[in-house]
Amino acid sequence: MASNQLGRLEQVDLRSIWETENRHFTPWLSQEENLSLLGDTIGIELELEATEQSVGPFSADILCKNTADNSWVLIENQLERTDHTHLGQLLTYASGLSAVTIVWISSRMTEEHRAALDWLNEITSSEFNFFGLEIECWQIGGSIVAPKLNMVSKPNEWSRSVSRNTNQRSRTELSDIRKSQLDFWTGFRTHIDEINVPFKVGKAQPKQYMNVGIGRSGFTIVAGASRWNYVDNTYDKTHELSVMLYLDSINAKVHYQGLIDQKNSISKYLSKDLKWKNDPKLKSCSIFVRKTPVHLDNKDSWPTYYEWLTEEVTGFYDYFKPIVSSLEP
Repeated sequence: MASNQLGRLEQVDLRSIWETENRHFTPWLSQEENLSLLGDTIGIELELEATEQSVGPFSADILCKNTADNSWVLIENQLERTDHTHLGQLLTYASGLSAVTIVWISSRMTEEHRAALDWLNEITSSEFNFFGLEIECWQIGGSIVAPKLNMVSKPNEWSRSVSRNTNQRSRTELSDIRKSQLDFWTGFRTHIDEINVPFKVGKAQPKQYMNVGIGRSGFTIVAGASRWNYVDNTYDKTHELSVMLYLDSINAKVHYQGLIDQKNSISKYLSKDLKWKNDPKLKSCSIFVRKTPVHLDNKDSWPTYYEWLTEEVTGFYDYFKPIVSSLEP
């Protein structure tokens, strides 16, 4: 039997693809499909806000929103190896923009700069995240060139271990319910790390919910595990799980009406008993599905609850993401 012929990977000089950082690489990276590649690498749904954003006398390369919590994400690019000037600019930008996620991309990150990012992740609170990435380009023979992003520095809690996120806040400072919430969502993150899901989640926190970015600010998928009854707006004796599309932009009511116009097709496609909520007293609206009763104090049931949440979040994400992207601003 003849052996299969295999090609050989060849690395391509970055400057042969992008001649300059500001006129070529930054515009390329700011395109939606390339921000998606970056988002997949760091685990965040990104939405472009601006390029060459002014911060005092400097100009930050790319400014984005983390659509899971609407926090700022600052991206600084280098086609050469990292240098002290860019490190100083990153800190200046972070301060000037109150950015909570900083991404430094370069062709090569020196050991001292990787150590600096690791140190920043160590000494800052869990609300701040510093990423260091190296970019490469490869091709096989005469094939189209493919970019590759390699993570060289990341926040401590991004490591895939069961113990992550437990040090966000001293557990001795939390009530028993808050400890249970933190444990529940830490377990959920571990669960989805072990399977293939299309969505990205936020950090595990001692709350009744966890946000999932859908690629556009003002729209969030919210996974809930709570003692609160969202239909009656009361605390119930029985617990519930929920997954909702939450709209809270300045045009939330208009966008909600646009979804109402598609209500029949949405309900038919998702095949769920959807609840639609539009309180005139609030600027926010929501579409959600519930599972009740559940018993959150019974940890033996948590794996079953994780499976339900994963299935529902995946359904909401796959269906609503293109719809949300197509809605008028």
